[in-house]
Amino acid sequence: MTTYSFQRMIGGRPLIIETGALAGQANGAVSVTYGETVVLVTACISTELREGQDFLPLTVDYEERLYAAGKIPGSFFRREGRPGQEAVLTSRLTDRPIRPLFPKTLRNEVQVIVTVLSADQENPPDILAICGASAAVGISDIPFGGPVAAVRVGYVDDEYVVNPTFTQLNQSRLDLVVAGTRDGVIMVEAAAKEVTEDIVLGALKFGQEALQEVIKLQEELIQACGKPKLELQGKELSSELRETVSAMVRDKIGSGPIWKDRTEREEVLAKLEEEALEKLGSSYSPQEISNAFDLGLKQVIRALILDKGIRPDGRSVTDIRPITCEVGRLPRTHGSGMFTRGQTQVLTIATLGSPAEEQKIDSIGQEETKRYMHHYNFPPFSTGEVKRSLTPGRREIGHGALAERALVPVIPSETEFPYTIRLVSEVLSSNGSTSMASVCGSTLSLMDAGVPIKAPVAGVAMGLMTADDGRYVVLTDIEGQEDFFGDMDFKVAGTAEGITALQLDLKIKKISPEIMEKALSQARVARMFILEKMKETISASRPELSKYAPRLTKITIDPEKIRNVIGSGGRTIRSIMSETKTTIDVENDGTVLIGSPNEEATQRAIRIIEELTRDVEVGGVYNGRVTRVVNFGAFVEILPGKEGLVHLSELADYPAPSVEDVVKVGDEIMVMVTEIDRLGRINLSRRAVFQKLSPGSDAHPGTEQRQSPDYPFKKRTESRPVHRHRDNDEREGTRPSRERPRGVPHRRPPASR
Repeated sequence: MTTYSFQRMIGGRPLIIETGALAGQANGAVSVTYGETVVLVTACISTELREGQDFLPLTVDYEERLYAAGKIPGSFFRREGRPGQEAVLTSRLTDRPIRPLFPKTLRNEVQVIVTVLSADQENPPDILAICGASAAVGISDIPFGGPVAAVRVGYVDDEYVVNPTFTQLNQSRLDLVVAGTRDGVIMVEAAAKEVTEDIVLGALKFGQEALQEVIKLQEELIQACGKPKLELQGKELSSELRETVSAMVRDKIGSGPIWKDRTEREEVLAKLEEEALEKLGSSYSPQEISNAFDLGLKQVIRALILDKGIRPDGRSVTDIRPITCEVGRLPRTHGSGMFTRGQTQVLTIATLGSPAEEQKIDSIGQEETKRYMHHYNFPPFSTGEVKRSLTPGRREIGHGALAERALVPVIPSETEFPYTIRLVSEVLSSNGSTSMASVCGSTLSLMDAGVPIKAPVAGVAMGLMTADDGRYVVLTDIEGQEDFFGDMDFKVAGTAEGITALQLDLKIKKISPEIMEKALSQARVARMFILEKMKETISASRPELSKYAPRLTKITIDPEKIRNVIGSGGRTIRSIMSETKTTIDVENDGTVLIGSPNEEATQRAIRIIEELTRDVEVGGVYNGRVTRVVNFGAFVEILPGKEGLVHLSELADYPAPSVEDVVKVGDEIMVMVTEIDRLGRINLSRRAVFQKLSPGSDAHPGTEQRQSPDYPFKKRTESRPVHRHRDNDEREGTRPSRERPRGVPHRRPPASR
């Protein structure tokens, strides 16, 4: 098989597309190389036609192989499992620009698979996935209206950069992916740090110019080895059926449908479709009539908006649906915010945790952990439907990531706010633009939780209706039906200062710069209006965290003592957390974060850590616990993991007969450090403590009262008389032992006079 290779210099580096060497049985297969990042993209089409299906069954799978970055998977099985979030997002990113370019009548199943073979940690593979998908389909026999290409645009030091590296992206105020054809932009995805609309428009123009070279590269490849395209076998609807059904729809709602809500609209349309089925059911199948009804309704709705400026719910093209905001609805959560816009309602809950609870990422990218996460749930009851509740799909993951991206620029740094933050947006009711409602609900929730965000963020979805004669109308705050029948879904989120996230999807093959400019202008006006509505409910973050949120207390220890806190295999730190019911995070620089909603538990953990990291000082007095007893003395733990020896001669201020007569294992006694030898062994004295605590010299000899030799036990506090002479011992009826204890110097009896 002949191998073809073509390349272009893009962003100062060669972009190479090759075919013929790999995956020869696919309908189309290419490898794309940029730097040392390599992806393999294949495209296949089924030979079976799905009858009665009214959409294109296109599947795009993006598969990361950790070997591409020289990593071994961290799972139990040590192999890749289900795609991670970044892989799902790249699958969606690849799908969106190529989907509008397939013929509308194509009903054969099409599958595009992108496999990352090598990742150099400098050149992101997502751009290669889009270009490779277009090239693979382009050289195959699958009908396709491409090629389409994509580039990433950064904004570093007030200059646009094409395909910035990961290092440059860290310094960039903008991370914008633009995909387009020769004629115009077809898809945009962006994260930004409050940039202006002018900067975004400039980036779109810059990117559209840069991707033209990639389109030329694909055209050369297709001309050299492209296959003849398949002839479509799909059956089109009868023109007579389309016209008959369209007339019925125009007669019923042609003057302008003013529906209060989705329920009323669905009741009217269901009754109208039922009339069409009764009238035409003898001549056409139910599926044909249903498809014709959708086409007729689409034509009528678009004509009303383009010709009369009448929207399905009676709004003008720039009106925003009624908005209500609420915070603190859930009493035991750390923060909650509910945002309602028309029939779209989203409740977002904020949860704060310790740094140890940040998400660990097992992917080929540079990011290994995340301390801020946003998750989005779309249950079936939100649309009044009965469906199986499954794990989050690609749509849910994509919407959650978009809302997360919109809030990233205003989240305080870890130094300012050392918490892990998780937001969960629950869609309670849906009629369009739930992702942007999630952005607004997230802002309310964060402020309710007391997270010191830099500025509130709001989002709005813009729509578009176009006519064959060039007329167009940009719609503000689109609802579900306008999204379904329209040509554009353009989501814009940001603060009062600028844009933080963008997502543009088209159903047409291009969009002009004038439309983009108008859409961004209307979106800014809408965003400012929504921000004011949100500020009426809560204008700034609460000064205090919820009483149920953990309080993080920071202390600093000697980095050399970290091992004392962690312990062998982490046993010590786990023991502290279990005992105090706190979370403890230790950084390499000696910073220790202790988290707990209970101040007493926090202080207890601090005391334990301080004891673990204290240095033993000669002359210091410590309250210790007897851990071992031997015939020559007792070993006492004075600090966690640090023990010393109290020799029998130092256990009391009198000649002790034996160690067991004075202390036993488990007793707590006060001792003084008398010496730390060159081997680090600690010598202790209890007698020195007695001497330090003895009364002044003005007391009468032989009659002073003091604590017993058991002092300073916590368990024994009784007193006993001072024994000065053997006669006194006998008088008291307690005869001392004749055996001299080991370690006690021999004392001669006093000479008789």
